[in-house]
Amino acid sequence: MLLLFISLYLLLNVAVGAWAARRVNTAQDYVLAGRRLPLALAASVTFATWFGSETIMGAPAKFVDKGVPAIIEEPFGSALCLFLVGLLFARPLYRLNITTFSDYFRIRFGRSAELLSALIMIPSYFSWIAAQFIAIGIVLNVVTGIDQHYGVVISATIVMIYTLLGGMWSISITDFLHNAVIVVALCIVAVPLWQELGGWEAIQARTATRPNFWQFGPTWTFDGVVEYIAAWITIGLGSLPQQDIFQRVMSAKSEKIAVKSSYIASGLYLTVAALPLFIGLAAQFLHPDLPMSTDSDRQLLIPNMVMKHGSLPLQILFFGAVVSAILSVSSGAILAPAAVFGENVVKFFRPSLSDRDLLRTIRGSVVVITVGCVWMSLARDVSIFDLVGESSAFSLVSLFIPLLAGIYWKPANRLGCLLSMGLGLGIWLVCLLLDTTSMPPMMWGLLASIIGMGIGALAPLLVSGEGKG
Repeated sequence: MLLLFISLYLLLNVAVGAWAARRVNTAQDYVLAGRRLPLALAASVTFATWFGSETIMGAPAKFVDKGVPAIIEEPFGSALCLFLVGLLFARPLYRLNITTFSDYFRIRFGRSAELLSALIMIPSYFSWIAAQFIAIGIVLNVVTGIDQHYGVVISATIVMIYTLLGGMWSISITDFLHNAVIVVALCIVAVPLWQELGGWEAIQARTATRPNFWQFGPTWTFDGVVEYIAAWITIGLGSLPQQDIFQRVMSAKSEKIAVKSSYIASGLYLTVAALPLFIGLAAQFLHPDLPMSTDSDRQLLIPNMVMKHGSLPLQILFFGAVVSAILSVSSGAILAPAAVFGENVVKFFRPSLSDRDLLRTIRGSVVVITVGCVWMSLARDVSIFDLVGESSAFSLVSLFIPLLAGIYWKPANRLGCLLSMGLGLGIWLVCLLLDTTSMPPMMWGLLASIIGMGIGALAPLLVSGEGKG
């Protein structure tokens, strides 16, 4: 019965994609839903940007193991990112009437910056998408016993089909339905657990023997402060210059709605994301029979609890919520690099490409990217949480500084943009290879990106000064 309901739910998503395809006539319809989303849909689709596997499975696994210090990156960093989008970026970017983030780099820094930003942005999504596929493969394995690899292929195919058909229209409508299921299901799971535990005082008593479990601030050492800052900025700043959040916010039908939807999504993220954290902690306390010795076990903590101790209606609701969340994230994440590839790589070399051919190219890219991410999810044995962090760090060290400086610092120029992207990414990769311990690699990469922008901005002034001398 549980498998039947999940199958029907997945088929419903495909049906919605087929229906939404009727509203897609241009590439902008496909990528930005024609910029016609009202506040309810815009806020819903923005909230769903990252509320996926890492929120429901990855973050609770870290939380039950190491407490609040382990989850600064997610969900707090994700909520910060959504808030900053509304505060700093939604207005200036919406006014440009562009389709992708790399369009902004072309307008501000030139075509070479457009191409380089696109070539950096596209691979940054592969880890993110792979994390979602791994998660849904795990869920299907827990529910049905089907091999995780087959679960990955099945779920990826379904996501690909409805994304392929309706693009952002499919994503917007299905996200609205998904979010309703998520909130209802998580509340129904959480309320009885709260009552069974005995409330907040009982939770504090059970965690009293675990030092620093509820510590929100940093450990006041150099390494502790650096790691704390890195946790906040990995997603908090690193996901700002990414196409998936951009295309969701820019799909709003007005600048005002774009800003409001970001703020609403940030608030929802902080509120709703607390539910799986609590559910994971309650499962650890109330059901010590569940395996929790490894990261993989802890990622399965909530699904295993629901399967072993939940009623059939509860299982249907919960796994519907998990599938909802993962489908929401993965569909938008697949569309993002596909749109950038078509708009900013193919059109870079073929400027005369018609809108119909562009739409066909983006849809073809959806297929190729999905296949590549399926291969990656089957070939790598990495935790969901780590995959998501890896993806955000990629854009943090290369694209964040050029985006921020381009909008808010007049001296920023093309040379600075190119140096910022190249140095930031290069130093980060070198530090990863060397396994540096003095600071997290992303901090070295971000510092190099800042230096690159500064050198590029100052170079014309130095050259001009030498000429006058």
